[in-house]
Amino acid sequence: MATKVLVPRLGEGVDEVTVTKWLKQEGDTIHELEPLLEVNTDKVDTEIPAPATGTVLKIITQEGIAAKVGELLAIIGKPGESVDVSSVPVVIESKVESQKSEVQPKTLDIRPSTDLGFISPVVAKIATEHGVDLSQVNGTGLNGRITKNDVLNYVSSGQKSQVKSQPMVNRPSSIVAPAEGDQIIKHSTMRKSIAQHMVESKHTSPHVLTVMEADMSRVSKHRAANKAAFERDGVNLTFTAYFMMAIVAGLKAYPQTNSSWTDEGLLVHKNVNIGMAVSLGEDGLIVPVIKKAEDLSLLAMARAVNDLANRARTKKLQPDEVKGGTFTLTNHGVSGSLFAFPVINQPQAGILGVGAMQKRVVVIPAKDGTSDDAIAIRPMVYMSFVFDHRILDGASADWFLAKVKDTLENWA
Repeated sequence: MATKVLVPRLGEGVDEVTVTKWLKQEGDTIHELEPLLEVNTDKVDTEIPAPATGTVLKIITQEGIAAKVGELLAIIGKPGESVDVSSVPVVIESKVESQKSEVQPKTLDIRPSTDLGFISPVVAKIATEHGVDLSQVNGTGLNGRITKNDVLNYVSSGQKSQVKSQPMVNRPSSIVAPAEGDQIIKHSTMRKSIAQHMVESKHTSPHVLTVMEADMSRVSKHRAANKAAFERDGVNLTFTAYFMMAIVAGLKAYPQTNSSWTDEGLLVHKNVNIGMAVSLGEDGLIVPVIKKAEDLSLLAMARAVNDLANRARTKKLQPDEVKGGTFTLTNHGVSGSLFAFPVINQPQAGILGVGAMQKRVVVIPAKDGTSDDAIAIRPMVYMSFVFDHRILDGASADWFLAKVKDTLENWA
């Protein structure tokens, strides 16, 4: 008897996945628990294993198509087994996607931001194509924001209302006509997700940058003295673990930095959940989260950093492991960058970027005020803190960053 392959529940709050790659094709033999396909949810790629041994008789959901939990993905059975798929709801390209080439541009009746809040480009496009007046849609997103599913549910309910005709606003075109020899590289699901999150973040909060540099002499000496001992425990002691610990100290000293903006007031988070940006090369980046970082020792922190980074690069993360962050660290210095202006991971208050560590000549002030200052060579690093100016002012942001700097420079 044939076995149905259904979309499993991959984590709390994960109701939909996107099929990114079929690892087996129709007619291929597969063994139970052997990876059958890859799906993506919230930038996390996850392998779905086969529930039974047999032959892939039918692939229902094609690559690039979304499917909800419990929907049919494929059918596995005996070679040559007849399968009646007439009653199977085949997941095809959505109406919105299939009409892209046919729909003519319209003017969307979007009220001022004070009424609707931020409307993402995806939401605006879907509303335009379906003739939806967004003022009639109830938003279920953060702070009542209208999401893609809100619009699609509104359309499916039969409540579609034609948008009003408004005069076009003259604006520069962002469409670039390809020239001979140009190549189109299709956006991956992860790249689309990154793009949407970045644009939404810049529209959501006013980004402000402040920069300080830290002397990493004590941290470097501590790492050199303890690296071998950590390795005996199976842990690679990286500088990232020290930065994470310094961030914990800063967030504990200034809890307002560990918060999120809401219309009702400032939501100060009890737990310190630090996201750690991990580069996946040309595939983009992902931000796994170390939960309750305030409870971790340096050894436990280094172990968590190793584990999440390794599983991120091998696509072994679970969807829950990229959610719930209250602050983010991004180490852009791994590629040689000194300064950066990172984009805040919403709805967090800020993100800390760490540049490349370089040995530089610095002035060491005399402590007693009677002797001369000295010149020394020290391992220095620039730290770029981007914060939400709705939550933090320049002074409070600098207090936090100064605490991070002090923790690193006086590591015991």
